[in-house]
Amino acid sequence: MKQIILILLIAVFACSSSFTVYAQEDEKDQLINLNIGADLMSRFVWRGMQLGGTSPCIQPNMSFGIGNFEIGVFGSYSIGGENQNQEFDLYTSYTFYKNLFTISFTDYFSPAENRDYEYFDFNDETTGHIFEGSLSFNGTDNIPVTFLTAVIFYGADAITLNNNPGSPNFNTRSGIQYSNYFELGYNFELKDVSFSPFLGITLNNPANPVNSTGFIGETGFYGTGPGIINFGFSAIKDIKITDKFSIPLTVSLITNPQDEKVFLVVGVSF
Repeated sequence: MKQIILILLIAVFACSSSFTVYAQEDEKDQLINLNIGADLMSRFVWRGMQLGGTSPCIQPNMSFGIGNFEIGVFGSYSIGGENQNQEFDLYTSYTFYKNLFTISFTDYFSPAENRDYEYFDFNDETTGHIFEGSLSFNGTDNIPVTFLTAVIFYGADAITLNNNPGSPNFNTRSGIQYSNYFELGYNFELKDVSFSPFLGITLNNPANPVNSTGFIGETGFYGTGPGIINFGFSAIKDIKITDKFSIPLTVSLITNPQDEKVFLVVGVSF
């Protein structure tokens, strides 16, 4: 599996390079896009879950697009504190049908800062990677509604874990739960502020099997069962620095009713 995924990644980047070489100069501005940026966030909260501990974090990102095809990388790194999980994600996406829909494949990877890790371990029983496929409806000016459906199809989305330290198969897993996530969003503006209410749910109803060591496996990547896990809204306002330069300021109120958690997150983008 490791060799297959490496070959696919190399193929993707090779195809991107070949497109770049043969792009015509007069079409270059329309066909090729390169974006780099970074967000400074008070917390890393994703789909109703707090990731990376309680410290502020810096989130660099970079993407390269050719037409409707895009590949990119996203990271999140805690600024302070120890024993924090970090984030390194690779994705590829394709937008189609008048830019209304986007299909994406994402490799999520969250290494622990205080432990060694093997990034190129793609074995389904031991890998720290999580592979997800998603389809989104992006909305339009006349229909400012968005919808996302996402399913984990490979990796650390375990059904049963072996947590017996004396076992040769310690810390391995079998099976996958196909954890899912669905999100409905709406976009509107009010007095130069962009608002985006959202509602995220999971429909997973995992079986919670018990293995020979008496250890109950994970109940689900997002929660213990079907329910609302991500509910709130984001507000974005451009903070003017000079006549030609402004910085987007984002404030998000996020609740996770199933986990009984609430977050108020602020961040700036560069």
